[in-house]
Amino acid sequence: MLALGVAVLAAWALLLGVNALILYGLRAPRLAYAGPLRGDFGVAQEICLPTRNNKMLTGWFVATSGAAMSPAVVVMHGWGANASLMQGCLAPLHAAGLGVLLLDARCHGRSDAEPFTSLPRFAEDIEAGLAWLATQPLVDARRLAVIGHSVGAGAALLTATRHGEVRAVVSISAFAHPHEVMLRYLTSYRIPYPLLGWYVLRHVQRVIGARFDAIAPLRSITHISSPVLLVHGREDEMVPLDDARRLLAAGRPGSVQLLEVAGQHDLSTALDQHLPEITDFLQQALRPATAGHESSVSV
Repeated sequence: MLALGVAVLAAWALLLGVNALILYGLRAPRLAYAGPLRGDFGVAQEICLPTRNNKMLTGWFVATSGAAMSPAVVVMHGWGANASLMQGCLAPLHAAGLGVLLLDARCHGRSDAEPFTSLPRFAEDIEAGLAWLATQPLVDARRLAVIGHSVGAGAALLTATRHGEVRAVVSISAFAHPHEVMLRYLTSYRIPYPLLGWYVLRHVQRVIGARFDAIAPLRSITHISSPVLLVHGREDEMVPLDDARRLLAAGRPGSVQLLEVAGQHDLSTALDQHLPEITDFLQQALRPATAGHESSVSV
């Protein structure tokens, strides 16, 4: 009996060690900020706002220069990035008459840490940003949009299924399904799926508290009635262009567009020449509501 007890404890300790190793291997690196945000919009206001689990998010906000209430957009970076890496969109969005909130997700930039982060937690942080924007005196809370990159794009799509005030989504380099992303990750580390990979995927879903099927962009986009612009690089080796084409096919006819651009997964430079198309899309989607207009989202 003693030997059996020791064996059980050893197996339990090994399992705990494996679980801890999985979370450690999937942790998001913190990158240094790219520098202060300055441009034609002036100096951005550094802000702090609350999110879930009594944590705080950091970011920058640039209000419009006019006195009238204006539409606004939350901009969310991807995995392992931070708000400063999304600053290239600030000047054109500001020039288009939009208030802009660049956010650091938890475990990124200067925001608070958590034991783990995930696509659902990115979505929670976007929701916190939307709630903060709705309290700003010069922001029209009925005309809010979200821009996200990679995991941030998947989170933006998930957020739009939950919040009718999201009038438009710009999804940059979004993957179609997290299960496929995880399989590519396992393959890159030569972790065999039949022996260990299945457990890794099961454990990750247990930790984040959501099934991959429930949070997959392929599912989210079927429940969004507001306009969605998918932007994807033709040379993206991390997330194939086919993912964007599948999302386009899954979305509601007439409400989803796909903009294919020259570039890889990180489109920070490649997007420069396409920013007018993105701002035009947002301006059209965020026009003042006409009488009787209602945003609708089904879940």
